[in-house]
Amino acid sequence: MSIFELFLVAVGLSMDAFAVAVCKGLAAGKVRARHMLIPGAWFGAFQAIMPLIGFFLGSRFEKYIVSVDHWIAFVLLAGIGANMLREAWKNDDSGEDGSLAWKVMLPMALATSIDALAVGVTFGFLRVRIVPAVCFIGVVTFLLSAAGVKIGSIFGERWRKGAQIAGGVILILLGLKILLEHLGVINF
Repeated sequence: MSIFELFLVAVGLSMDAFAVAVCKGLAAGKVRARHMLIPGAWFGAFQAIMPLIGFFLGSRFEKYIVSVDHWIAFVLLAGIGANMLREAWKNDDSGEDGSLAWKVMLPMALATSIDALAVGVTFGFLRVRIVPAVCFIGVVTFLLSAAGVKIGSIFGERWRKGAQIAGGVILILLGLKILLEHLGVINF
């Protein structure tokens, strides 16, 4: 696998994390460096760890992982999106939407990296040098996620409630897109 092909894989895997990071930025309001670094680190780490796990699990478990990854991603993203919608309609400015706590970040990082697990399985078949590959994927995801938080914050400060609603809808639609693609209903 060439570096360009690996870059395309990394960007492709990063897009879900980027979309969620934009939503975190929408909810965060004024963004400081830690608001960008924490989601970037969570998403980058999971996008690196999951293909590594997939690589070691190998083809023996491929049919089990591939058959449910879309359902897991859909449930997690739709649940997170629904929670964002609920929080947007609540007249409470408690700041939970922009939370960077592990119990908020963990399901987001997991949901956005499920597909990377299956990609890791395929890396075993392609004889990819796994350590440099997963490090590269992690760095690309970190950078795109950190940028996504900033981009989301720019739009979110002016229209906070609308941005929270948009972020929730985006997450639900992203989960639905993953589900429909894997079921063969749509092809993007």
